[in-house]
Amino acid sequence: MKEANESSNIVNLSQRLDPSSGRGGDLLNAVRTIAARRLQQYIGNMFEHVDDALFDLAEKAENNAAQMHYFDGMREVRKRRPVIERSFLALVSRELNDFAGGQGSPSQPGSPSPAPGSVELSLVADNELEESLAITSMIGKNEARLARDLFAVNQRLSVICGGARIEDSTNPIGPALLTQAYRQAMRELNADMRVKLIIYKLFDRYVLASLDELYQEVNTELMRAGVLPQLRQEGARNAPSGTAAAGAGGEVPAPVQADDSETSAELLQTLRALFSARRAHPNVPLSAMTAGPLPTANELIGALSVLQSQAAMVPMQPIVTGASTLDIAEQVLHLKEQLMLQLGSLRGQRPGQIATIDEDTIDLVGMLFEFILEDRNLPPQMQVLLARLQIPYLKAAILDRKLFAHRQHPARRLLDGLADAAKSWSEESDRDGRLHDTVKAIVERLLQEFDDDMTIFDRLTAELQQFQETNRRRAELAEQRVAESTRGREKLEQARRRAAREILNRIGDHTLPPLIHGVLSRAWANYLVLTILRKGEESTEFREALRFVDAFIASTRPVRTPEAKRDLRQLLPGIERALRKGLANVAFQDADIEKLLGQLHTYYRQQLGEAAPQTETPAAEAAPAPLPIPESIQPIAENIADLDDDSANAEPEEEAIAPEVRDELEHVKSLKPGTWLEFNSEGDHFERAKLSWISPMSGRYLFVNRRGLKVADYSPYELAVVITEGRARILASNALFDRAMDAIVDRLSHEETRTDESP
Repeated sequence: MKEANESSNIVNLSQRLDPSSGRGGDLLNAVRTIAARRLQQYIGNMFEHVDDALFDLAEKAENNAAQMHYFDGMREVRKRRPVIERSFLALVSRELNDFAGGQGSPSQPGSPSPAPGSVELSLVADNELEESLAITSMIGKNEARLARDLFAVNQRLSVICGGARIEDSTNPIGPALLTQAYRQAMRELNADMRVKLIIYKLFDRYVLASLDELYQEVNTELMRAGVLPQLRQEGARNAPSGTAAAGAGGEVPAPVQADDSETSAELLQTLRALFSARRAHPNVPLSAMTAGPLPTANELIGALSVLQSQAAMVPMQPIVTGASTLDIAEQVLHLKEQLMLQLGSLRGQRPGQIATIDEDTIDLVGMLFEFILEDRNLPPQMQVLLARLQIPYLKAAILDRKLFAHRQHPARRLLDGLADAAKSWSEESDRDGRLHDTVKAIVERLLQEFDDDMTIFDRLTAELQQFQETNRRRAELAEQRVAESTRGREKLEQARRRAAREILNRIGDHTLPPLIHGVLSRAWANYLVLTILRKGEESTEFREALRFVDAFIASTRPVRTPEAKRDLRQLLPGIERALRKGLANVAFQDADIEKLLGQLHTYYRQQLGEAAPQTETPAAEAAPAPLPIPESIQPIAENIADLDDDSANAEPEEEAIAPEVRDELEHVKSLKPGTWLEFNSEGDHFERAKLSWISPMSGRYLFVNRRGLKVADYSPYELAVVITEGRARILASNALFDRAMDAIVDRLSHEETRTDESP
């Protein structure tokens, strides 16, 4: 008897209640009471944080005008808070009352239901678009996050409402209607849009983020009352009937589902709203042709498999240079048309339309590959290869709706990996064709082998990574050699300049005999360079070498007194020892050293007055004997002007730099090693190179190709000039998929703005 009584309290789907009945009304009143109590608590808690948030932003404002917007917003919120709270709670209460009375949002059989989280976009002004997108993102993110609890609430409300279908978007306590009620209440607030967006974020943080507690309490209460106590809380967003049922209404689930990444969820919900608004305009092409049942997902996959096998047999065609966006868009639409024709061929009747979720997926994948064909970060030869993946990726997106939501989705990782490898490609760096052939082989395998097994993407990604890793190790060795060679040349140049400056500063205004000057500027200057490189500028050896320069110059002063002769004789043994040691270190042969010392002995005997010149020509007119110095030892610098005249490498003064170069220079100075650039030469030839190394001595940028071989080196100013003149450009460093999604959102937003503004 006890068991019978317990059983009688359980309500299942076949025992739907009438909301006007006593029990149904009591249960709805219980839901209304729970919602009113919790929402009043949540909205009050939110407003407690508004003042602090706006004050913090005012303190960090970029200018006085922005600061005043936040302060004005604070005052307006304080004044209007009671009105906004009352308005919000009244709107929610009215929605609940209408719901309980059967006049509200529950869908009636046969009536279309709006997409989860969708709101009507009002694109009259940029502010309204911004507000709509922010709200749409909030709704979608929280519907995805609360899917399990919200699904259970929907099912239980459906039971106590007589079996009416309850969607996320028609649930009176769901994120969609609550947010719309809050948006309506926010019309009481006369504030800058920046302030409103901050308050929307706080509503998301303190109200929507707390809804899980509300739903858990509602579910617990209804379970206790016997409403679907055994229900499994599964957020069945992709139920088997979902695809077929979606097409009839025009507003359907999103083409993709949000994952646990907040950023991805917001992006996807933005796309969902934009696609929904796009379908609302008659000038946007749709696939509806003639009457007929909606194709199932399996039929779409079958038709795409046929098209894929046909594409795999078609030899690769080169891209048409300069193809317009319209031409590429026609190619995308052509695939949709081919798909419809293939569906008609397979089922014997061309479908009248396809489910909106599938049409949006087709359009989204089409836009992705349209972006690939327009992306200047990819060489045209690689664009041709990657464009062939459109059909396999459309299949993957239909098979797994998470492709666009998960950054780590296997298909997404493969495409990003292929694009990253392709970015570095050029004919010069891939003379053996290994990279091109590897990318081509992966594309062809995907076309030939991909059926419905998604693990192929992981396998191909692993193969690509192995190829890239092998090449990376080989390129790193070459890069190291190039960097070490460049570093060595810079050290040598720096040492030569230091040695020359030390010698020339010591010579000063003295006019030295050609013999002495030649020894210093050639032989001894090279010894100084060698000492700097081997021992360093702070070493004892370098200081001793500089003392020799001082003594050598001093030895040329006129000798007129016995004391001066004595001092010179004391210098000479040290000069000879130092010369023998130094010259031996800079590749002088013993015979050359002896010849040079012989010439110096003659010179010093003349200085001391111990011997007359052995020549019939007066000394003043005699041509100096050639120095026995090897030709390989060239002068480092002849005068200080040679050192100071470095105009080829010097950066102009800031005021002398053209404004466009100055702007680019700031960008160039922020570049990090690993950034890729494309350098263009005459004709259509281009080379892609990576910033491999920035010299700590000169600040010059070293660029290498994918094989690690040097392509160019520039100072920051030189690179800024090259970029400004259009002979080089910086390539994007973020992933292809991320760039494509941003571009698609931007494109759809502009489409809607233009459509709304047109008469």
